[in-house]
Amino acid sequence: MDKPSGITSRQAGWRVAKILGTKKFGHVGTLDPMASGLLIIALGEATKMIPYISDGEKEYLFGVKWGIRTDTGDITGSVLEENKLIPKPDEITAVLPKFIGEYDQMPPAYSAKKIDGVPAYKLARRGREVRLRPKKVKIYELGLDSDVYNVKCSEGTYVRSLVQDIAEKVPGGYFATCSMIRRNATNGFSIDAAIKLDFLENMYNNGGAVKDYLKPLDFGLDDIPVAKLETDPVLFSNGGFVAFEGEGLVRVYSKDNFIGMGMIEDGVLKPKRIINVDR
Repeated sequence: MDKPSGITSRQAGWRVAKILGTKKFGHVGTLDPMASGLLIIALGEATKMIPYISDGEKEYLFGVKWGIRTDTGDITGSVLEENKLIPKPDEITAVLPKFIGEYDQMPPAYSAKKIDGVPAYKLARRGREVRLRPKKVKIYELGLDSDVYNVKCSEGTYVRSLVQDIAEKVPGGYFATCSMIRRNATNGFSIDAAIKLDFLENMYNNGGAVKDYLKPLDFGLDDIPVAKLETDPVLFSNGGFVAFEGEGLVRVYSKDNFIGMGMIEDGVLKPKRIINVDR
């Protein structure tokens, strides 16, 4: 899904689920309401596959508004500090290479990071003090082109925090906030294959074949080895163990039908997630 700005990831998932007629849905990763771009949405039995979608590099485009600092780290928040200081482009590009590699990044107070089981943003909205610990993230690429920044980074990187960190690196006492975030790639998926929400809804309202845009249940699991059952799949599908050669996590198929995830240990295939093949 190419999520539009202005709605939560859960709202986007709910609208897609409603169109497809299912109550069960989930998503891989989360985009802030302000952010747009690639969001992987799982429906029905596909929600069982969310834990098996591998973590990977993420790619974002983002904008920076200089001379303003907000409590949320983006332009939707309350202004904490403001001035008219804007660095020159060459001053900005001079510090960007310093972020390549690993660095300790402080998550934003308004984030889904949990403190004693409660998301930090909920505590922040209640006026509670939010104490988070820095997390090691990795930046693979970071550039600036015509006022739009691009970054390729590891799982768990916060673009809003990166914006503030860039501002602090530029000599001269600058500060900034994030004005736009768009995700172009995540977990091996690309925005090129995404469908816009309003297009899907318009198609549904006009009687179009929206199900043609669904991907199969095993889509995005190519990095996990395949185990094909030569015996009747009923035993495995009912939670039973099956003698099998190999070792480790596998995608399990009966003929060409994907029936779940399993773990091979000591010559035995044990079910991890069983797919209801009728769905």
